[in-house]
Amino acid sequence: MSNIAWLGAQDPFPNPLLSPDPDPSVPGLVAVSERIYPGQLSRAYQMGIFPWYSDNQPVLWWSPNPRMVLKPADFKCHESLKKTIRNFLNDPRKSVEVDHDFAAVVRSCATARRKDQDGTWITHEIMDAYTKLHDEGHAHSIAIVDHGQLIGGLYCVAFGGMVFGESMFSHQTDASKLALAALCAWCTEHAIAMIDCQQETAHLRSLGAAPLSREVFLNHLHNALKQTNIELPWTFNKEILSHWL
Repeated sequence: MSNIAWLGAQDPFPNPLLSPDPDPSVPGLVAVSERIYPGQLSRAYQMGIFPWYSDNQPVLWWSPNPRMVLKPADFKCHESLKKTIRNFLNDPRKSVEVDHDFAAVVRSCATARRKDQDGTWITHEIMDAYTKLHDEGHAHSIAIVDHGQLIGGLYCVAFGGMVFGESMFSHQTDASKLALAALCAWCTEHAIAMIDCQQETAHLRSLGAAPLSREVFLNHLHNALKQTNIELPWTFNKEILSHWL
C-alpha cells in the first residue's frame, strides 16, 4: 500500500474522482489513518468515503467502484414481507422506534452472526465514532421492537438528502427487512432518491439494490448534499410501513 495516503488528524482526504485507486492492487482503498480522528468521519461521508477495517488494523478508508445503492422506490417488498407488515401493524405490542437507543442497535449489529464472516468490522472505535455522529444528528437508528424486546433494526448516516446504510441485524424472521422497509418509505416521503449500501451482496440485490459507477454515485452525492428539506429529529413510527400495502 505504498501509494495509499496516510492521514493525520488535519490531513484532507484525496478526492476519489481525481485519484480513485492510488494502489490498483487494493481497488477502492483511498486512504489509511492510525485512528478515526475528530471530525474525520463527517468529512469522509460527504466525500463518499467510509471506513471498513478490523481490530488490530489501521483505519482503512474506501470509495468502491462500483457502489451498491438502493433506490427507495425500487425496494422489493415481496408478498411474504407484506404479510409480515400487516401482522406487525395489527399487533399493538410491536413498534418501530427511531433513534430511541442508538447504542443498543449498533451493539446488536456488531454482535450479530453473519454467514461466511468471522467477527465484525464494527469495532469499539467504530461504535464511539458513529455514536458521536448520532449525537450531532447525522447518524440514526431504526429499531424493531416486540413486547419491549429489540428484535431487529439498522443504523445509517445522513447528510442533506443522502442516506448511507451501515448495518442491519435480525433476531426474528424479516425483522431487519421491516427496518429497511420503514427507512425506504421515509426516504420516499422526503424525496431521498438513493440509499448507499456500499458493497454488493446477494442479500442487498434481492431487496432491490444495484451497482452504480463511482462517478455517477459521487455526482449524485454532490447534489444530494444540497437538499435541505430534511427536518431533525427524525420522527416516524410503524404506520409508515403502510406505504408498502
